[in-house]
Amino acid sequence: MDSFAILTALHWHIELGADEAIGDVPIDRYTHAVESTKKQSPTIGLSSNLKHIDVLPVVPHIEEAAEDIARIFAARCNDLETLRNTIATFEHCTLKKGARNLVFSDGNPSARIMIIGEAPGRQEDQVGKPFVGRAGQLLDKMFAAIDMDRKGEGDTALYITNVMPWRPPQNRDPSAEEISMMLPFLERHIAIINPDIIVPMGNIACKAILGKTGITRIRGHWTKAFGKPALPMFHPAGVLRDPLKKRECWADLLALKARLNT
Repeated sequence: MDSFAILTALHWHIELGADEAIGDVPIDRYTHAVESTKKQSPTIGLSSNLKHIDVLPVVPHIEEAAEDIARIFAARCNDLETLRNTIATFEHCTLKKGARNLVFSDGNPSARIMIIGEAPGRQEDQVGKPFVGRAGQLLDKMFAAIDMDRKGEGDTALYITNVMPWRPPQNRDPSAEEISMMLPFLERHIAIINPDIIVPMGNIACKAILGKTGITRIRGHWTKAFGKPALPMFHPAGVLRDPLKKRECWADLLALKARLNT
């Protein structure tokens, strides 16, 4: 375990209130357990031996505590620059080791609509921005149809990010553990941007944000996420695979436009 992981684990314990040791001298319980075992007679039964062996303390593995650590770190971020830097130095998500770039966000931070995708693909990983591949080009065309884009101002502006800031290997779906680990940062991201409407795109984003899957069934139905109105939509990549979904996308875009005008 590297020094950063050790210090992070120590910081996590301090935040939970464990700020002092019980004893003045540390005890090597591994050595103590071995010595206790050697003192036992080989003729004594297994159940008797267990009575004389010290029980080792159960300490949570650093990966199991990563979500709590992320929540502590995220809570200290009051602006986008700090949040981005915190995510960039967060070492507990193993996806970072295989990714080229952190994919944080794109668009206007003052936008009323915040689009949340799933995870970066190959081109996003190379460029360091979300939705820049074929799916991103289609997303731009979709929102241009209602006079909105990531370079816009006021009611025409968009802000775009992903559930995961790192590209999974071979574009696989991120695991539930990886999503849970990074979700505190996304929640803080939403709080900082404070959009009027959240648009989760695709099943993975809907599962992370809404706790629901089945995008064909839930798309187009207004709900709430983190206290904000949310409208699930098909991911542009899914529309590329099935162009017949364009009709539903157009209906959802019109619903978004109407909501902004109310």
